[in-house]
Amino acid sequence: MITRRPTRQIRVGDVAIGGDAPISVQSMTNTQTSDVEATVDQVHRLQAAGCEIIRVAVPDMDSARALRGVRERISIPLIADIHFDWRLAVAAMEYGAQGIRINPGNLGGAGNLRKTVDAAKQHGVPIRVGVNSGSIEKDLLESLGYPTPDKPDSLIESALRNVRLVEGCGFQELKISVKSADVLTTVNAYRALSQRIDYPLHLGVTEAGGLIGGTVKSSVALGILLYEGIGDTFRISLTRDPVEEVRVAFELLRALKIRERGPELISCPTCGRTRINLFGLAEQVEAYIQTMKSPLKVAVMGCSVNGPGEAREADIGVAGGHGVGIIFKKGEIVKRVPDEDLLEVFMDELKKMEAERRPGRD
Repeated sequence: MITRRPTRQIRVGDVAIGGDAPISVQSMTNTQTSDVEATVDQVHRLQAAGCEIIRVAVPDMDSARALRGVRERISIPLIADIHFDWRLAVAAMEYGAQGIRINPGNLGGAGNLRKTVDAAKQHGVPIRVGVNSGSIEKDLLESLGYPTPDKPDSLIESALRNVRLVEGCGFQELKISVKSADVLTTVNAYRALSQRIDYPLHLGVTEAGGLIGGTVKSSVALGILLYEGIGDTFRISLTRDPVEEVRVAFELLRALKIRERGPELISCPTCGRTRINLFGLAEQVEAYIQTMKSPLKVAVMGCSVNGPGEAREADIGVAGGHGVGIIFKKGEIVKRVPDEDLLEVFMDELKKMEAERRPGRD
């Protein structure tokens, strides 16, 4: 059983973060924010995959102005990612951002930070103080060194320094992140920081990499932290379609038995007994179940010799054979189907089961 670290609670739009709120899944668009149509389309795809909070880059005033059009057409909270220019932060909030991510120390001085915080107070917008290994102040690097797994002190002190700057403006609606591209540095930085503050923590591994490398690094780091009860919201950062970030995030939460969303896919790695295109079959089934809401266990197995037995806990499954495949439920064979019809028949069975198990169905 995982015991969550107690934190104060804030709200980004209608999503609570920290306290006893569920750990929320975030992502970030990779469209040009000034292209409202493209940004909205991507947000809708992310929301369909389960994304609960979306962040967009605001590198210029056109992007800030576009936030109004984006927010009017989406239904999850919208966060503006700001670097260096306090005017963009203020404009983003004026045009509808429900949260902002800043590094308070790079806004050009105390006066500019105060203007940003005053706007956050006025609009009821929480701030994420985001620090990573590449943004640490020079004096901290000189005195404490570049953050490493054994000594992440400069990363932690940079975060605390910036938190104090915001608190000095009379503002405490904060969440904090201390990201590194190194897994163990990330883990140890968050561990240490969690002992020194009670603000909610946003977890992530920065610049994690592509689908495979990024998934592994993020899952190791965030899996350790979440298992230890550290973290209130997170993003899996991948050099990939951001929808993949959301899929990985929910699989991570499922693996830790923290949250479930939609079906779980069970599939075998194939062996010499496989006589069907299992990779293609599994990919098509996996793509379809991403649209489903019921927490089913769905199995895709390579052969009928071991399939039903190995996946007997699956609510429904399919296994290939020599010209004829099988469909099984809870380990019991319910249909034998020619290979050429196997996918179509299995999809029909999936749709029927989804309709029967759909949440809220009378």
